[in-house]
Amino acid sequence: MDNQIQIENYRIQKPEAWAGNIEDQELINRIKDSEFARKQADEGRDYCYFLDKKYYTSNTENSEYVCMAYTLNEPGNLERASVSEVVVEENEIYYIHRISVLRDGILVDKIQDTKIKVLDSENQSSGGVLSSNKKINITIKDLRLYDILIMEDSRVKAFTDRDFLRKAFSKHVWVSPDNYWAYGTFKFTFINDRSETVAYKKTFFRDEKGEVIPPEVGYLKKGEKFLIEEENYINPVDASREIFPFIDFATESSWKDLSNYIAPIYEEIFSRSSLNEFAPDFVEKLDAIVDADEKIQFAIEYVQNNIYYIFNADEMNGHKPQEPAKTYETKQGDCKAKSVLLKVILDYLGVDSSIVLVNFHTDFYIKYYLPSLLSFNHVIVKINHQGESYFVDATIRDEFGLLENRGFIYFMHYLEIKQDSELQERKSYRYPYCCIDEKVEFNTEGNTGQLRLTTLYKGNRANAMRRFFKNTNKREIIDSWNNFLFYSLNYAGDRNGTDVRNVFKDATIDVIGDDKKLNEFRIQYQAHVENPYFVDPQKNRFLMYFDRNVIKASARDFIHKDLLFWHNFDSEKYEINLYTDQKIDTNEKYTVQECTISNPYFDYTSRKKVTKNGATVSIDYKPLVNLEIPERDFEAFREAHHQVADSNFGLGIDIIEPGLMNMLKFSFKKKFK
Repeated sequence: MDNQIQIENYRIQKPEAWAGNIEDQELINRIKDSEFARKQADEGRDYCYFLDKKYYTSNTENSEYVCMAYTLNEPGNLERASVSEVVVEENEIYYIHRISVLRDGILVDKIQDTKIKVLDSENQSSGGVLSSNKKINITIKDLRLYDILIMEDSRVKAFTDRDFLRKAFSKHVWVSPDNYWAYGTFKFTFINDRSETVAYKKTFFRDEKGEVIPPEVGYLKKGEKFLIEEENYINPVDASREIFPFIDFATESSWKDLSNYIAPIYEEIFSRSSLNEFAPDFVEKLDAIVDADEKIQFAIEYVQNNIYYIFNADEMNGHKPQEPAKTYETKQGDCKAKSVLLKVILDYLGVDSSIVLVNFHTDFYIKYYLPSLLSFNHVIVKINHQGESYFVDATIRDEFGLLENRGFIYFMHYLEIKQDSELQERKSYRYPYCCIDEKVEFNTEGNTGQLRLTTLYKGNRANAMRRFFKNTNKREIIDSWNNFLFYSLNYAGDRNGTDVRNVFKDATIDVIGDDKKLNEFRIQYQAHVENPYFVDPQKNRFLMYFDRNVIKASARDFIHKDLLFWHNFDSEKYEINLYTDQKIDTNEKYTVQECTISNPYFDYTSRKKVTKNGATVSIDYKPLVNLEIPERDFEAFREAHHQVADSNFGLGIDIIEPGLMNMLKFSFKKKFK
């Protein structure tokens, strides 16, 4: 082998006793062709003769062991096997037990043909992401098509004092394997060597009819094992419509016990933190602000924008936060540090607040998981103010507004760090303001149109649009609006392929208002348009403006057996004005069509005003958000969105061409329509 020195991040040695020991002849005996194996080869599917996984947990370490043998019948699979990478955490060691191939019935040791490099797995340090992870690059020479590769390895994570939470609590989620692979045998073993009982919960397993079986909960005492074993196995999950079966393993506990475990750690920090002592200059600035709501805004934005966010992956494994005095002094910290500092400032102001644990990435699954502090990966602040609850992420930058005007964070589950807390579900939410309030004016005279859009953004939309205008080239911004309008005015239907800059002449876009207390960002777009009418193949002319952003395609197209639809749309309001110097059909169905939708999850109205030379539509969309649509209500919810899409998301007017023959043609069309 090319490596003469053993690196501390990996070692080559035999497995630990808990993993067992497999002799060479036993491996060969397990790699046998069968009718099932031949069928997979005939179908062009790669085949795994066996996969044996074991997860071992104790109060001093977590370890994962894998032994597998699989075919290299596809060139892509051969390439992936020839060069692979393993990322290990701080104090985690990668053990290589065996690298071999079975070639023409002979077992060939490939350890000597293996080159191993250890690299820093660090590519985001300039963005504040710090990690002691190492990337182990494994290159195996002379692998050949139709070899059977045998890999046996394990990863051992020894706990340090910083991993106090992992010492006290176990958490592991087993997910059923990828359904591309076919397995001769598939085996998973969970071994509990902890002094505490580990609970397990089987979720989204299915019966013979494919229906989800109710979750099954069991318990493993010290020394006990959990085993899953399958033969001639292909995971039957319909990946596009079903959730993969999974098993959550966690130290037996309750949410109340867990909150009582973690709350004293934070209470100790708060009890010895005095804002007056470590930040007298900041207190002076706070005291100089007269309005109480502005004090809260100043506190939030100071922590968000002046304390540099450092995500230390190693320290996130625990929950001991940095002292707020150190966070203030160094002007940097992770989500725990920034949230704790914000709470200390809010405590000084007499504002009721608390630290809460969340996991935005796995929020849907938390209700299915067993209680565990290790289910969370982020810390934010909950503020109770004037009868309302607000959630603030102290790690976000460039977010503005008084508390009620700030951006809304979508999530459902959280654990408040207080004594006797239970897992809580956040309430559904209805915006007290319009996230988008837009007025469209398109006036045409002769063969030229003057187009103006005035748009007010609020909340999350204001924050996002403010960042967009700050970080994006002005020409690129104008082009993005031009492209949007090219489709809204239906020009893609009669002049597709035309450069949009040649359609929207002298286009400008300007910020005409930015109120950082109300968190309102107002812009105005203007352009003039040559040939403003959409012309169909029969040479009929139309003025059309349909904003497809109003149509919620994700709601109309949603199909899933296990997931519920997560409702997180913004409130919107539009006024669209189309006027021309031509005569229009004032009775055309879609010109005068209005709608009123009163669904439990959104209200939608479309109101029209039609004159002889134009029309106006006012659209108002008010959703109830931050909730899952129950299955029993979803089809009615979907149908309501279909109704919106049935020409109720904009306005179109038909031009009556001048001349006697055109008038007769129009009258005839109306009579027999």
